[in-house]
Amino acid sequence: MDRSEEKRALRKLLVEQRLNMPDRAERAELLQRVMRIWLVGRSDTVIGAYWPIKGEFDPLPALHRWKEDGELLDKTQLRRIGLPVVDKVHGTLKFHAWFPGCPMEEDAYSIPKPKDTEVIVPTLLFVPCVGYGAGGFRLGYGGGFYDRTLVELKPKPFTVGLGYANGFLEELEPEDHDVNLDAILNELGVAWPIG
Repeated sequence: MDRSEEKRALRKLLVEQRLNMPDRAERAELLQRVMRIWLVGRSDTVIGAYWPIKGEFDPLPALHRWKEDGELLDKTQLRRIGLPVVDKVHGTLKFHAWFPGCPMEEDAYSIPKPKDTEVIVPTLLFVPCVGYGAGGFRLGYGGGFYDRTLVELKPKPFTVGLGYANGFLEELEPEDHDVNLDAILNELGVAWPIG
């Protein structure tokens, strides 16, 4: 089995484990708390996130609360949340404004995306992790969209992986094209950087 087949098998195993976690709802609630606490004191006003699929942690409730809380504290400060939309020409992601109840449509991968909302540029980007390892490296679904996007985005946003503690891969070896994340959060707290 070559490396790409090994990664494909590992992704499948991790997604199945995540979908079958009997305590996923409890873990998700803990990660919501970790995320909300981690966001306290951050100066970002534009955050990119993702629509959860395949049992991924859903960051949107914590982000919606972050948006509402910030705007209640300072009515002059507009906070924005963006969800990814695939740029088919470049194989990268653009982030379109999202808010609860905004019009949505499915993309080519059957993932909901905002319909006809403006493109925004996040200064903080939450990224889903199928798995993750030391050094801030993540195992995604293998499409390379986030890696290509992070190389292209100017200025590069602060990047934070979100995943569950059982997604930690002690022996995850990054490939040349992998871009490491600045931080990784799980339901137990900050998994990276360790310190």
